[in-house]
Amino acid sequence: MKALVFALALGLASTSVVAQADDNANWTRPIKPYRVAGNIYYVGSEGLSAWLITTSEGHVLLDGGPSAEGGKLIERSIQALGFKPSDVKVLINTHAHYDHAGGLAQLKADTGAKLWASRADKPALEKGQHFGDNANGLTPFPAVKVDKTFGDEQKLKMGGTTLVAHLTPGHTIGCTSWTTQVVEKGRPLNVTFPCSLSVAGNVLVGNKTHKSIVADYRASFAALRAIPTDVMLPSHEEQGDLLAKRQKQLRGDADAFIDPTELTRFVDGYETRFNQELARQQGAAK
Repeated sequence: MKALVFALALGLASTSVVAQADDNANWTRPIKPYRVAGNIYYVGSEGLSAWLITTSEGHVLLDGGPSAEGGKLIERSIQALGFKPSDVKVLINTHAHYDHAGGLAQLKADTGAKLWASRADKPALEKGQHFGDNANGLTPFPAVKVDKTFGDEQKLKMGGTTLVAHLTPGHTIGCTSWTTQVVEKGRPLNVTFPCSLSVAGNVLVGNKTHKSIVADYRASFAALRAIPTDVMLPSHEEQGDLLAKRQKQLRGDADAFIDPTELTRFVDGYETRFNQELARQQGAAK
């Protein structure tokens, strides 16, 4: 019943979405926030990532959870770490799906932060509904005004920290991966926040609203492989075994989140599944 109420509250009445809410109860389950490395902190729920990047001139928050309450959960996590939500100056987003954008409107209203988004995802964020033909339908979320749009390689500089946007479309038309560098105990680390690469119901054959979707996925696989990465911090917990890494960190493993080969394995796995799904859809279209 809770899953149904959650789905209906988001305006998601389809059977598939209700089942998804059942499967993803951890998307709204709080966990204790923590520092990953340098000035990067995990402030999401048990299953959905949100990342706080702190600086001396204010903070940047990446992704907003699935709903207004998801945004409030993130705010409570920021406060639990000893930071003020009002010090968040910029909101950024990996992609315009409800599970990562549903709380942005609440966060923007509460913090007064400016929202930066890729040009291609701006219309979806401001409409409150992602674009592109999708077998699961178009799942709505609270619309939010975008204050600044950007293209590939846009840099966000604040308080000595630089975040770089890498357009990696496919999962959404404006999917954005982010990179930055931190220093942990004197060791410089390249950090990548990859946008999702899953097909997730996307129509790959004959997609009328995202005609370049297949070429975009393939270009994104190549682009992400080319990014030097010591620490991969994905938008879903299971994509990077974040809970297990956190437990290792708590047991004293200072390198729990460091794996220079992980991003390549991440991309390889999703490319394999993409090719399988493309072949299936091509076969069904014959």
